[in-house]
Amino acid sequence: MSIGLIGFGRLGRLLARHFARDTKIYVYDVKLDARRARALGAVPATLAQACAQDVVVLCVPMAAFEGVARRIRTLVHPGAIVVDTCSVKEHSVRAMKRWLPKSVSLLGTHPNFGPDSAADSLKDRTIVLCRVRMPDVLYRRAKRALARKGLRVVELTPREHDRRMASSLVLTHFIGRGLIAYGAKATGVDTEGYKRLLRILETVQNDSWQLFSDMNRFNAFAAPMRRRFLAALKATDRRVTS
Repeated sequence: MSIGLIGFGRLGRLLARHFARDTKIYVYDVKLDARRARALGAVPATLAQACAQDVVVLCVPMAAFEGVARRIRTLVHPGAIVVDTCSVKEHSVRAMKRWLPKSVSLLGTHPNFGPDSAADSLKDRTIVLCRVRMPDVLYRRAKRALARKGLRVVELTPREHDRRMASSLVLTHFIGRGLIAYGAKATGVDTEGYKRLLRILETVQNDSWQLFSDMNRFNAFAAPMRRRFLAALKATDRRVTS
């Protein structure tokens, strides 16, 4: 089963590195570094060539996702499986259902790992699956393939995924970005607790501002989470100064 990978950013390169050893991967990106793609075992391709594969994985920014889904609607083949990798699922699933033909299967995924945490192995990393429109036999085959890579599969609805992510991923990035803006850094006499706090900063500083902005913009639960968290900080501040 061949894979067409649309988008060759940090996550796209990570997926190519881990999956090119198992199947042929055709990669398309508007700014594709063909030499880098080949070095990871992938095949540089046009958009049409990537969309002609059995599985088409969309690995593009959330802000661009609907436009890409609309663009490929006439390029994907009947019977293909279209997979997204966005960290907000309601938005991407809605766009796929709106723009992609009913002749293709749809699977929402969120790899809960990144180039830093899964650089060497996918073993024991978590991936969320949101089954949108997919025959039982193909869905079971997809789960088995992911399990063989050592991944822990969690099945959620798009809405439940986004609700949980607002209280975990989005909150972590919000704190991390706040630490960056504050100017947090090692002091030379760091406590273990402060070292753990700095690890949050390290978790997010290699990710783009666009990713941070998009996960807040497209996740319906993000703004309420931020309001609750900021209210909690203010309440804590009032208590310590009273």
